[in-house]
Amino acid sequence: MKFIEVNRQLNLKDCYCLIKSLDKKMTKTGKPYLDLTLSDATGDISAKLWDYDELKHSSLEVNMPVKVRGSLEEFKGKDQLRVNQIRPLLESDDFDISELVASSPEDSGWMLNEIKRIVAAFGDEELKKIVNYLLDERGKALLSAPAAVNMHHAVRGGLLFHTISMLRVAQRICEVYPFLDKELLLSGVIIHDLAKIDEMEINDLGLANKYTVQGELVGHLVKGAEQVAKAAEKLNISPETSILLEHMVISHHGVPEFGAAKLPSFPEAEVLSVIDNLDATLFEFMAAINDINVGEFSSRQWALDNRKIYNHGRTFGTAPQANVKE
Repeated sequence: MKFIEVNRQLNLKDCYCLIKSLDKKMTKTGKPYLDLTLSDATGDISAKLWDYDELKHSSLEVNMPVKVRGSLEEFKGKDQLRVNQIRPLLESDDFDISELVASSPEDSGWMLNEIKRIVAAFGDEELKKIVNYLLDERGKALLSAPAAVNMHHAVRGGLLFHTISMLRVAQRICEVYPFLDKELLLSGVIIHDLAKIDEMEINDLGLANKYTVQGELVGHLVKGAEQVAKAAEKLNISPETSILLEHMVISHHGVPEFGAAKLPSFPEAEVLSVIDNLDATLFEFMAAINDINVGEFSSRQWALDNRKIYNHGRTFGTAPQANVKE
């Protein structure tokens, strides 16, 4: 976290950050305190607010931007922040949202325009019409939406970045396997996760606190297929086109134990499932290695089958620019 480096120099400094987690606890003597995790776009740090005041601090909540003053300490060999003062940010505070929230490495406006440019070049008018409709239906929410609450691409603009990265891979695969229906595959890539916007409670910062009731009970695969069917009916899209897209949405998790309602049953559906898993997995690898020195292992990663990930230092770097070209 950027705050750590500031405090190594000054030891006491105001900081803008987010509350990533918050628990009210009791000391051994029965006094209340807050056990916090504070974060910014570069990482997070454990923090303690010992002088807890119910009246003053009860408004604090997870994913709230706050201004903090504190001092850096060490606890069991790790950095920990002792919070002296903390309050919600005000409109008058001079802060940049990009410094508070982990975000996509690509500009959301650019990514959305690039996706729409690709769709505009489609020769299949039905695919062009329904994909544009489903994109427009999401509105401004698509610009900041993450792709998950905690898993891959759980960052501001993560859903668009996941999509644009998959489009790059899909286009290269179609060069190697020209028998694939390129426009059908690209359409599946663009729409496969759009219903995630309805699946999560997403705040103005582009972060998701939790899944909605609909997300828990129905999920984005089933809801996404339902949205495709409704759009197809409204736009007079042929049943053949609609059912192909519906199948790609409900099968893109590959197997039932990962949530797929059906196994992929035609080549483009299989490719969509494979590159979706590939992009999600590589994002988790990069996140695991990001703060690990060369020659060291990460902690065990639940999202990667509880593996410890090794940073060999040979190829790891910043994410490539998602420069999709038709």
